[in-house]
Amino acid sequence: MKANLLLIEDDQSIGYLLSEYLKMKGYVVAWAKNGAEGLAALEANTYDLAIVDVTMPGMDGFTFAEKLKASGRQLPFIFLTARSMKIDVLKGFALGAADYLKKPIDEEELLVRIEAHLSRLQATEAGNEPTILRIGRYEFDPRNQVLHLDGESQALTARERDLLLLLVQHQNQLCHHKKILTQLWGKNDYFSRKSLNVFITKLRSYLSQDPEVRIDNVHNQGFVLRG
Repeated sequence: MKANLLLIEDDQSIGYLLSEYLKMKGYVVAWAKNGAEGLAALEANTYDLAIVDVTMPGMDGFTFAEKLKASGRQLPFIFLTARSMKIDVLKGFALGAADYLKKPIDEEELLVRIEAHLSRLQATEAGNEPTILRIGRYEFDPRNQVLHLDGESQALTARERDLLLLLVQHQNQLCHHKKILTQLWGKNDYFSRKSLNVFITKLRSYLSQDPEVRIDNVHNQGFVLRG
């Protein structure tokens, strides 16, 4: 089940576009028009993550964050802002922001950041490490970076482990190139894409002993782990 998100954004166009985009991606989204509405929403419901605009009338994002901190609520949040000065970015992180994205917002990048933060939160709640995961006949141990099959083990590098874990978390779903590269490589360029293809080839070889497991390439879009 997808997470509950609280979007706090006063701009009607941006708020509508982001809320509809995130709903399309399966999230439950509540949209508040300023910080005061955001605090009221927190009184009525529980959320997994907030996306907060900084510059808003009535109560801006920084004030919202200060009041959130004072309330003792443990709600992670991402700031959205047109402010690009270093002092504003530093203030945002000092107030406890999990991330800070500058406008204009790339919806796909925002989605990647949201999913990355939620994945880390889930791992923390589970005891900081993922459990043993099944991939067809394979047992995948992310903590120890090992694939097991019929008593044989295949050690994985950290990057191989991270890539396989991301594919498993989206098993039988398209995992876009941009999402993978932004989340694991930190950039989406020619050399990163070439590197990704090399790692996909390695993972395919590791998973080749089970014919029901495969990593499909969706041309110009991404990869799908099936099995």
